[in-house]
Amino acid sequence: MAKRSNRAHRLPHIISKLPELKRVIAELRAEKTKKQKKTIALVPTMGALHEGHLSLIRLARRRADTVVVSIFVNPAQFAPHEDFGSYPRTFEADLAALGAERVDLVWAPSVETMYPAGFATKIVPEGPAQAGLEDAFRAHFFTGVATVVAKLLIQCEPDIAIFGEKDYQQLKVITRLACDLDLKTRIVGAPIVREPSGLALSSRNVYLTLHERAAAPLLHGVLTDCAKRIASGEPVAAVLERGRSTISLAGFALDYLEARHADTLAPVASAADGPIRLLVAARIGKTRLIDNLAA
Repeated sequence: MAKRSNRAHRLPHIISKLPELKRVIAELRAEKTKKQKKTIALVPTMGALHEGHLSLIRLARRRADTVVVSIFVNPAQFAPHEDFGSYPRTFEADLAALGAERVDLVWAPSVETMYPAGFATKIVPEGPAQAGLEDAFRAHFFTGVATVVAKLLIQCEPDIAIFGEKDYQQLKVITRLACDLDLKTRIVGAPIVREPSGLALSSRNVYLTLHERAAAPLLHGVLTDCAKRIASGEPVAAVLERGRSTISLAGFALDYLEARHADTLAPVASAADGPIRLLVAARIGKTRLIDNLAA
């Protein structure tokens, strides 16, 4: 019988103060391999880590010498009626998972560190941030995201930053942000990780009841059906109307089901206007789910 190891995974280096982060990043930047300067990858998260987050970290590990994961539940992207106070926080479990993935550094600042007294600057993005998708229902959201992501990229100075495609509009907003502000970081999108049912992994899935979890994969099913119909030549408008009806009849409160240009998020009228990305947002019970799929 093979002998089981009892050795625990090494926990990553945890930093919560900006001066220490700057010192450590400077030390990393000073280190060199025999051939070139070492590279740094950042994976920004709000904690409550699941397999989707871990897939981003594994991609970062393949792409860079040093992997930094930030854990910060950003109050600036929550409206007063949203779930900032109840957003799942599982810091100790997160650290264990990050240790198992051999993450080098965790940047875990406090709200006071990120937004100190007198903080008065916000980044208000346009372009893909004003596409009439998430922004139509969460007007505050992308200002909060753009501001905190810009700070994280400046603080951690990564060569690349990994963001999941599940938050597709967010990925496009951040990509535009990095380009427009001449930041040196390259933004890399990573594929959505799904449960066997097709449900996209999300920290908010913990809010779903058993009945709601059984119903939730319908969103992915509708996206898949819409993509097939568009690819077969059916009119985009008719396909979307059919999909919207299916989602509503299943008991969801639909925010949107849209076909957009995969790069600009501009509306498309036909497959010829592509590449197309299908995006959906809907509520079931108290939980709001989003998903997307290439068409």
